[in-house]
Amino acid sequence: MSVELDPVIHAQARLRVTVALAALADGDSISFPRLQELLGMTAGNLSTHLRKLEDAEYVEITKTHQRRTPVTYVSLTRRGRLAFEDYTASLKALLNGSGRDSQRD
Repeated sequence: MSVELDPVIHAQARLRVTVALAALADGDSISFPRLQELLGMTAGNLSTHLRKLEDAEYVEITKTHQRRTPVTYVSLTRRGRLAFEDYTASLKALLNGSGRDSQRD
C-alpha cells in the first residue's frame, strides 16, 4: 500500500499555515496580520501560500473593513479541514510503517 501526502498541504509553509488555521475552532477566522505574526512570514510569502490554499478551496479569504481600515481574515474551509485530517492520517500511517511497500530487513 502506498500512502500519498497532499502536495498542496505538504509544502512546509503551507503546512504551517494549515496547522495554525486547524487550531482555530470550526468556523473561526484569524486576521492576516495576526497569522503573519504567528508564522513569522513576510506578507508576500504568506499571500503566495494562501493563494495556493485558496485555489485548492482549503482556505477562505474574507476582505472587510473595520471603520475605514481594510481587514483581511483567513479561515480553514470544511474541505481544508478534511484535507488536513486526511493528511495527518496519511502521515501517521507512514510513521507507523503501514505505508511501506516492503518490510525492513
